[in-house]
Amino acid sequence: MLQTLEGTEIVLAVTGSIAAVETVRLAHELRRRGAMVQAVLSGAAARIVCPDALTYATGRPTITEITGLVEHVQWCGEGGRADLLLIAPCTANTIGKIACGIDDTPVTTFATTALGSGLPVVVVPAMHETMYRHRAVAENLERLASFGVTVVPPRIEEGRAKIASNEVIVLESERAVNPQPLAGRRVLITSGPCCETVDDVRVLTTRSTGRMGRALALEAYRRGADVTVVHADEFPCVRNVRAVSAGELREAVLAYGEAEGMDIYVSAAAISDFAPERFPGKLSSGAPATLALEPLPKVIDEVIARYGPLTVAFKLAEDADAQAGKLLERGASLVVANTPETMGAAGGTFALHSHRTIRVVEGSKEEVAAAIWSSVP
Repeated sequence: MLQTLEGTEIVLAVTGSIAAVETVRLAHELRRRGAMVQAVLSGAAARIVCPDALTYATGRPTITEITGLVEHVQWCGEGGRADLLLIAPCTANTIGKIACGIDDTPVTTFATTALGSGLPVVVVPAMHETMYRHRAVAENLERLASFGVTVVPPRIEEGRAKIASNEVIVLESERAVNPQPLAGRRVLITSGPCCETVDDVRVLTTRSTGRMGRALALEAYRRGADVTVVHADEFPCVRNVRAVSAGELREAVLAYGEAEGMDIYVSAAAISDFAPERFPGKLSSGAPATLALEPLPKVIDEVIARYGPLTVAFKLAEDADAQAGKLLERGASLVVANTPETMGAAGGTFALHSHRTIRVVEGSKEEVAAAIWSSVP
């Protein structure tokens, strides 16, 4: 797993929501990404999740009170040990107290200290859906955002507001503590397979899974970018624009370009080169059938011609390295060359071609995505 939090110290502060039962898994996930975690519990949280459970999950004694050791200053004061204060879950009660500078629990005292010292703070609200609609709660959340706090919104499932998933919480933590070389840059990524309709039940597609597009999108988000992905899937934390066929993808990309413009375009989708002539109804089985394939326009060429963004192209072929130069000549800034066996795989070997250098990268697609972004000027 990519160690996106390696060497960081994260204070995981927990308040009295039933969602606190998920914090043991959250602590484990943060540590899997390389973070060192220190848990802090409010009195209400300690009635829901046992402090010993978080001591086990973090490998450190859980803080349940402020003592003469002034733990809040040690961790979140100026020059303190922490790189991030993550409050998850955070109740409406605690949100209100932090917004008003009230300190009456270990968690609120850590929060005031962190905000006073300029430490990054991520707050993950957890409350019943109706509570989010209370004007005072909404204003308190807006006030925290005005303080520079990252507020992670709930996910709405089955008509109910639920705390953000651990994956989203970890992503927001990574974005908060890591350098943000892509901050302020608009990144548009195409990802995954395209499906071209053959008849009422059949499609023509590829083995692409979208794994590389996902890795690129999440890594760009970690690095501070404003990320939009055009595909048929749903990735966390980024803007998702649905497109199934190559035609839909092209329309979505050009519409985004006209409305938003783009600083970086990453063509990671397996965009169909051909579309079959559609048969009415369903083709009968048991008899030979011939598909007439019509060539489709190259979306990457249109994007480069219309908007001129820094463009990352992918070339999939047995002789991909030999063909990469053609894409550079057509206006790509970086070409990622790979062979067909990498499609749908968890990783592989990729060659990153720029106008000056060729860099070979081998590893998981998450590791390759990080190398790609590190190669983007």
